[in-house]
Amino acid sequence: MAEISAALVKELREKTGAGMMDCKKALGETAGNLEDAVDWLRKKGLAAAAKKSGRIAAEGLVAVATSGTAGAVVEVNAETDFVARNDKFQAFAARVAELAVAGTGELEVLKQTAYPGTGHAVQEELASLIGTVGENMNLRRVARLSVPAGVVATYVHQATAPGLGKIGVLVALESTGDQGKLLELGKQIAMHVAAARPDALDIADVSTANLDRERAVLVEQARASGKPESIIEKMVEGRVRKYYEEVVLLEQTYVIDGETKVRKVVEAAAKDVGAPVKLTGFARFALGEGIEKAQADFAAEVAAAAGTQPTA
Repeated sequence: MAEISAALVKELREKTGAGMMDCKKALGETAGNLEDAVDWLRKKGLAAAAKKSGRIAAEGLVAVATSGTAGAVVEVNAETDFVARNDKFQAFAARVAELAVAGTGELEVLKQTAYPGTGHAVQEELASLIGTVGENMNLRRVARLSVPAGVVATYVHQATAPGLGKIGVLVALESTGDQGKLLELGKQIAMHVAAARPDALDIADVSTANLDRERAVLVEQARASGKPESIIEKMVEGRVRKYYEEVVLLEQTYVIDGETKVRKVVEAAAKDVGAPVKLTGFARFALGEGIEKAQADFAAEVAAAAGTQPTA
């Protein structure tokens, strides 16, 4: 059996809410594989679904910008929140978002894009900023949306300055209707996206791997009830529909009114804006999601400095 560290047990407990001994057993049964252990606990009915977002550890800013019928969101990381409040850092993030609107949506292309007024590329400007501020930084990711007619609306949560904050959202609405009303609708849907954290736009966009994993867990849970296979199949399909309502934007319940599906909200908007409306895409960046920061173990640091091992 693989050696299971206390840190791994703690991480599994934080992800699932299961008891410590159950977490230790799950890791033992899965050779220390964290994601397999999450599924093992769920199959035993000992844990809820794994949390969708990892621990947010990186600092910096998420920036959004729009121009015409296009919009972009970028994430620029720094080591400390102090730097995120730096005027030069904020100006850099905002300008890069503007450059991304006119770009291709590809990160490496954006890094090589000319940075206005400097004679060099975005990546070189970032290197210069690192030298000036004295802290490591990284242009981590970019997303760009556009529509042939309509709007790309934005929303920034926990804004530190216009277009800059901790969470940035884009929503693309294709329509020939009233632009002002489209922007208002788009902002409300963007606020919904910020709160509801969908993974996919439509059912067809759901990751096959994620769906297969979810279905496997649901099958085991249903079988634990002891019901016949014919009933189990219906139970699983019902729970899959519930899964879609949790992760698919158009199937989610609109947080603004708490009762209507987003799909119906978009359909109903046609009457108000004067033309059919289609929600064609969205992007949601939360600062630092998926970046794991090493947790300092003070006892271990002291023991290392002293050349001894910490006691349990």
